[in-house]
Amino acid sequence: MNFTSTQPKIVVVGSCSLDLVLYTEKIPSSNETVMASHCDNYFGGKGANQAVGTARLGANVYFIGCVGVDPLGQQIMRNLVSENVNVGFVTETDQDSTGTAYVTSSEGDAAIVVVPAANKYLTTENVEEADRYIHSSDMILLQLEIPMNVVEYTVRKAKSYGKMVGIYASPGLPLSSEVIESADFIIAKSSELEIIFGEDQKEKILKKYFNKVFIRDETNSTIYFDGTEMKYFRNENESMVYKMGMGDAFTSGFAMALCHQNSIEDCVKFGNEVSSKVSLGKGAQTALPKLSDFFP
Repeated sequence: MNFTSTQPKIVVVGSCSLDLVLYTEKIPSSNETVMASHCDNYFGGKGANQAVGTARLGANVYFIGCVGVDPLGQQIMRNLVSENVNVGFVTETDQDSTGTAYVTSSEGDAAIVVVPAANKYLTTENVEEADRYIHSSDMILLQLEIPMNVVEYTVRKAKSYGKMVGIYASPGLPLSSEVIESADFIIAKSSELEIIFGEDQKEKILKKYFNKVFIRDETNSTIYFDGTEMKYFRNENESMVYKMGMGDAFTSGFAMALCHQNSIEDCVKFGNEVSSKVSLGKGAQTALPKLSDFFP
């Protein structure tokens, strides 16, 4: 692995929210009521997770997002600032409250309901306001908890400037052919391939988009096609206590390794390592590692 003293500049365009986690003995079925042993709150949102993840790994990070005009939005902003993320392009809307996610967690499994709220009010105008920062960046990272027209606009703008674009295609939504072709890498869950790509044949998708599409599952395994053969890497930690945020952690690690011009294989391996570490702490951002955790 090669990590230089250069500090990559990454612009993350995405969601931010608070995750409210209920711990139960089982995930309730339809029309069933269960009791929770306790409830915890954690900072989350796929965009914010990736902003914090890449900042802890040494990037100079600018976050473009939207919060409500409420105390929760202010808490999220303060948290991002404390993580050395620039929030100059986080906008506030009075149209809705700050986003939240409601999680029922039981024995490592989870049922999740996301309320985008303010996140759905992020606009292309908000992205345009950060034009010069996008122009001077090394990479743009996106996820799909914000309006798709904002994702498409950002990809188009970034590629017009010749920038690397990474997409964590979660939650699973259909991606246009323009977005797929323009992205430098796309990370997808194995259970959502048909939604994202319009077909569910893993091998066919990987061979069509070799060294571009990386498919992951909950065991922290990643598979891709390098143009010659299928590559599979797994890094499951037996002490795993929290699965939320593992995809964002992988994306952060992969993106940083790529910014430092490592091979695709090394990028995948490093992404898996970062993802493995985040699973050891409760909360999507809590256990995100720092670069010094890998290179003391």
